[in-house]
Parts: sequence; structure tokens; C-alpha cells
Amino acid sequence: MGDLRRDPIVGRWVIVDTDHPNKPEDFEHEQYIPKGGVCPFCYGNESMTPPEIEAFRFPNTAANTPGWQVRVVPNKFPALQIEGDLDRRGVGIYDMSNGVGAHEVLIENPYHNKDIPDLLNEEIERYLTMTCRRAQDLIRDKRFKYIMIFKNYGSAAGASLEHPHTQMIALPMIPKNVMEEIKGAQNYFEYRERCVFCDILQQEIQEKERIILENKYFISFCPFVSRFPFEIWIIPKKHSGYYCHMPPEEIPALASILKETIAKLKRVFPNLSYNFIIHTTPANGDMSGFDGYHWHLELMPKLTRVAGFEWGTGFYLIATPPELATQYLKEAKE
Repeated sequence: MGDLRRDPIVGRWVIVDTDHPNKPEDFEHEQYIPKGGVCPFCYGNESMTPPEIEAFRFPNTAANTPGWQVRVVPNKFPALQIEGDLDRRGVGIYDMSNGVGAHEVLIENPYHNKDIPDLLNEEIERYLTMTCRRAQDLIRDKRFKYIMIFKNYGSAAGASLEHPHTQMIALPMIPKNVMEEIKGAQNYFEYRERCVFCDILQQEIQEKERIILENKYFISFCPFVSRFPFEIWIIPKKHSGYYCHMPPEEIPALASILKETIAKLKRVFPNLSYNFIIHTTPANGDMSGFDGYHWHLELMPKLTRVAGFEWGTGFYLIATPPELATQYLKEAKE
């Protein structure tokens, strides 16, 4: 008989197959194989993107030319536009507003086929530093309530371009999924006067059953209530609500644990597509002062597809228990 497990943050239930768990070779994941072709994110093609917003560059190189190390440009086909007013209004029972926001693309490095595990630690540190800089800049606009930072790697994960990149979308409202997590953390905090994420962190460190990697500032682990097989969270040990306020001394530790975590995942599942999302406290609104939230990174490998049962119930079926997934990942060596 499998386990039913309840998420202490949002109250979601998952079903974990503990009787006949899948091994890594049982997953028929779509292999990500780059196809090549002209890439607007590669050196020499800077004119194929909108003009850069910000970049880390080698000395004596001009904007929108080669010589950059990390480059940020507006999305050529943005989900939201930065110009204009929100103009919230009702149309009968429906609420509407103008599509105001910001949509940026952060080109992580100049190398077309190098993902995070293939980079030097200092290259990852520059990339992470830039995500913080851009988030700090975007939240200065009081219209924006939430900065969503996410990465789609591989076509199965929704990446339309092969060159590794991260997207940042500034939203004029807090997304529903984020609000559910914030409200769950708030309810827990009001009842216990503690951060639910800090409690999860302490239990994981105590039990050591689901921790993949650990360093001075972070742990990476498979959550007890995972939604997807081999789902991984990376969370700071010290309580902190805002990702973009991460102290500079913690960035090398995050770069190191992110690199090795994804490397382990790719050793178990070669040519894997994945998504990761950074969950952080909202800005410029009622929830921005709430100190019971704890930023973290959620990494979802594309091994299964959400089907009718999941859509119909909100439950998730987990074919490999997180405890077993952790063992496979910990044992993954170069």
C-alpha cells in the first residue's frame, strides 16, 4: 500500500508508491538533444535581440557587442509590457487590467551548449548575482508585486531556444500558487510562531534521509511531500524572505550546491530537461512585510506528465519515493 502525504504548507496531498517504486531506468523521459542552427543568444548575434538592459562584460567592450559574460535583454515576445497603467476594471463578473509588467531574458553565459553543471563556479556566481541585481531593480517599480525567476531547460521543459537562459517576469499581482504558499506559511506562523520552512529544514537536517547535498549556507533535498519524482529543493539554512537580498558571501555557496545538484540529476538522467523556479516574498504590497516566509529554489525534472487524475483532484502520483530518489542522487558519481 502506498503513502498519502500532506504538504504542511498548502495542505496538498500526494500519493507515493512505496510498494513498487520506479527505478531511474523505468522513466522514459524525452531526451534533450540540441539541434543547432542560428542562435540569437550567441556571440556575434547581439543585434538579433532587443538592446541589452544590463550586462557583465570584459573591459573595453561596448553594449550589444561580443565580450559579455552575462547579458540581460527584454523578451522579444513579452508576456507583459512595462509601459502604461494597470487600469483595473470590471467587465460584468470578470476582473481585468492592462497587461502591465516586465519580461526579461537573462542569457547565463556565452556558450551555446553549456548548462550550469558545465560552468566554472565563478561563472555561475556572476549569473546568480545578475538575477539578484535585476530583481532588486524591478521591485523599485511600485506597480510590481512579484518577481518570478524561472529557468526552462530543454524542449520538454518549455524552452523555445537552446542557449541556456533564465527568464524574469515582474507581475502586478501575486500569482495564485505563490499566494497559497504565502497564506499557508502565514497560518503556520500564526499558530506556532515559527517559520514552516525553517521547521522543514530542521527536520530534514535531523533525519538526514532526504538530503542530497549540504554546505555552510544551503541544503538540497527531495521534499517529503514531493509533487514530482526526483523533485529537489534548495533552501538557505538562515531564515530569509527575499532571494534578491541574499548576502554576497552566500552566492558562492549557492552556485556550488546548484551546480552539483543539477550535475547529480543529469548523471542519473542523461540529457534531462528540467524547470526551476525561485520562490520569494512578494514586494510592494500587503504581504511584503510578512517575515514568516523563506525563499527557496524548486527544481522539477521532466520525467512524467500531469494527467487527468492530477488535474481533476490536485493530488500528485509519485512513482519514486523521495527517500529512494535521494539515494540514487547521492550515489551519482562522475
